[in-house]
Amino acid sequence: MPHSARHKCTKSLYRSFLQASSVRYSGLALSEVSPIPLSHDSVNRWLSSSALRPSGVWNLTQSLINKKEPCFLVCDDTILDKNRSEKIELVHYQYSGNAHDVIAGIGLVNLVWHGLRSHDSIPVDYRIYDKASDGKSKNDHFREMLKLAQDRGINPDDVVADAWYSSLNNLKAIESIGWTWVMGLKKNRKVNRGETLEKLDIPDEGLKVHLRGYGWITVFRFVAKNGRTDYIGTNRDNPSRDHIELVMKSRWKIEVYHRELKQTCGLERCQSRTGRAQRNHIFLAISAWIQRFKRRLAGGFSFYQQQWDVIKHDISREITKLMSFA
Repeated sequence: MPHSARHKCTKSLYRSFLQASSVRYSGLALSEVSPIPLSHDSVNRWLSSSALRPSGVWNLTQSLINKKEPCFLVCDDTILDKNRSEKIELVHYQYSGNAHDVIAGIGLVNLVWHGLRSHDSIPVDYRIYDKASDGKSKNDHFREMLKLAQDRGINPDDVVADAWYSSLNNLKAIESIGWTWVMGLKKNRKVNRGETLEKLDIPDEGLKVHLRGYGWITVFRFVAKNGRTDYIGTNRDNPSRDHIELVMKSRWKIEVYHRELKQTCGLERCQSRTGRAQRNHIFLAISAWIQRFKRRLAGGFSFYQQQWDVIKHDISREITKLMSFA
């Protein structure tokens, strides 16, 4: 291919590739299917030199959010599994809830808006956890994203997260904004005069306790069918169990978001070694998710149906061809 015939990769092209592909997500794969002449080296150079930022997600989703709609802000993190990769920047050994083990991966902290009327869950911000480069913990990122959400005019009914994010600094930061929170608490959390939550007799309607270092909160106890016990605390006045159950169900939507990112947008599949390329790929995978979400809103097509629509006609033609040789 003559040098003059080659083109540069673009955000639109790379994002569309992540939407269309369901098997391979490399620069080489893009160069093979690109509608314009494109070398895989040019894809890698572009991915390593662009500077796509988390603020771009808000630019893409703010028009999808009704700020007057009652909502939750849900925060959770996920690990991009890089166990089979070597020498990729941003990769650290960290605990993965999905793997139930410490794995090599990139930590991604996400903030999602969940509408209580629309039942839509839409990303509004994210951060890549890499303390070696910025000195920030996941909790630092959490607080920064909440403050930025406030500056952007989001006013949630509750801030929702699991026990990882229920540190005293986080709880006090949420209260200083004037918001309420509903969050998981570890079973050994100290309340009252040195008691732990697991030692308390907590009725179904919740129990008011004094959280050490914070103040008065209400705690609920939930036991799952598999025997797992969760303790959920809140600074809400007179919270009902029904409301806490609604919060817990809504929190699950961010897990669905993580799964869709990984299974339909190639979130984990970038093998570029530079941190900048990984950051750009993550942004573009989230952008691909947003485009899929818009299509689902417009036509009711699930993310997985959208993937199937891309390949089903080619599979049908291949079946016909193979049967002719039978």
